[in-house]
Amino acid sequence: MALFFVITLFACEGNYKNIQKLNLKDNAPFAEGKNINLKYTDSGKVVTNLLAARLWDYSNMEFPYQEFPDGIELHFWDDEKESTVTSDYAIRFDETDIVDLRKNVVLVTSDSLVLRAEQLYWDQKNQWVFTDLPYQIKFKDGSYNDGARFDSSEDFTNFISRKNQGVQLIDKTKTDGE
Repeated sequence: MALFFVITLFACEGNYKNIQKLNLKDNAPFAEGKNINLKYTDSGKVVTNLLAARLWDYSNMEFPYQEFPDGIELHFWDDEKESTVTSDYAIRFDETDIVDLRKNVVLVTSDSLVLRAEQLYWDQKNQWVFTDLPYQIKFKDGSYNDGARFDSSEDFTNFISRKNQGVQLIDKTKTDGE
């Protein structure tokens, strides 16, 4: 009798996740949150602060993700310098560490770079940002670029733009040899 109870216990435990999924409506989030204020720390220091009116957590799906249907406001610090990004909608995919920011995306870096776009992908793992949609960017030196499609390191030191127009400011006092 005890063996039957142990077998039943383990059989039920193995099906617990399947039972949880059955209790959810089709395509329903596993969890929902309101007035989100998440702080990420590194060595006791706040490095990122995510603010969002709503969060839908789909970690129960085969390809898990978190959706922010009312947008996000994200503050992040690097050596005490703050940068911010806002958008009217965002989604983060767990397995790829890709964040898809949409609608009125505005990124302002600590050194005054301002990027405006309708969509921006942020590859957190590779520290890379990119878009295939129109964008406007104003660099800290006053240079600007309007275009469609770019790839860049997240600190914008390696910026590759395709199909664009803009103004580049070049310091004539500096040469490659100096």
